[in-house]
Amino acid sequence: MAYLNPGAGAAREGKQTAAVANAAAATAAAAAGANPTKAEFDALLTDVNALRTKLNALLAAMRTSGQLAP
Repeated sequence: MAYLNPGAGAAREGKQTAAVANAAAATAAAAAGANPTKAEFDALLTDVNALRTKLNALLAAMRTSGQLAP
């Protein structure tokens, strides 16, 4: 249900944000030992960067639809 500001009328009715696809499944796994290997670290870094990209896409979509200030 859209928010309606009685003072501004229908001009303030909410808009739907453009769809942003779900993040892919994580590729990183728990470290095999006390210290992670370079490959384990790199897999985690890849996952974090992918999530950052998804979050930024979602925030941009929300700004475009007017749900967040630019």
